Amino acid sequence: MAKDVIIKSTHRGLRYEDGRLAGVLEAGRYEVPDARQGRFGRRPVVEIVIVDLRERELTIKGQEILTADKVAIRVSVLTQFQVVEPVAAVEKVVSYEDRLYSDVQLAARRALASMTLEQILTSRNQLSEDILSDVTDAAAGYGVKVLRADVKDLIFPGNLQEIMNRVLTAERVSQIAKRIKDAPPSTKILLDLRDCSIAPASEGLR
Repeated sequence: MAKDVIIKSTHRGLRYEDGRLAGVLEAGRYEVPDARQGRFGRRPVVEIVIVDLRERELTIKGQEILTADKVAIRVSVLTQFQVVEPVAAVEKVVSYEDRLYSDVQLAARRALASMTLEQILTSRNQLSEDILSDVTDAAAGYGVKVLRADVKDLIFPGNLQEIMNRVLTAERVSQIAKRIKDAPPSTKILLDLRDCSIAPASEGLR
């Protein structure tokens, strides 16, 4: 006994006959024949896979990543995407949503690892743009168009002032070391140890 399959205008259907792709179905009503033996021989086994073409959201939550200056932060990324090539979305990967999640996660790691904490705090929009640019081509390979990849949350462990103080101290020590290295042999530079100490949190961000 045949059964009907209805495909909405927001979806497409991939028709498979004995496991082979036979066509992409537009919106409408389609009959799926019974696979039992017919009068003129065995009928092919027909399967219709429905693919949603509407825009959707995917949130990559709480990824802990080290910045370029070795500060551990947790980041959440809100991604908006849409399937634009249903055949590629079904046949190129096992699950395009799982693959997109992994690709955005890796793109966020690469972007954050190339930026310092100060750059992240002052260039949050640039961070989102870098993640989007990184993941766009990869997602296109399995039929998905990434519309947005926005940094939703940035979570800093412990006290932000203490973190910033450590960053500033590391930069100060680096600058002093550079002065010593670049100084002429005839010049004596006294390194004030107070410049290498960690300032109290109340003083570091004045």
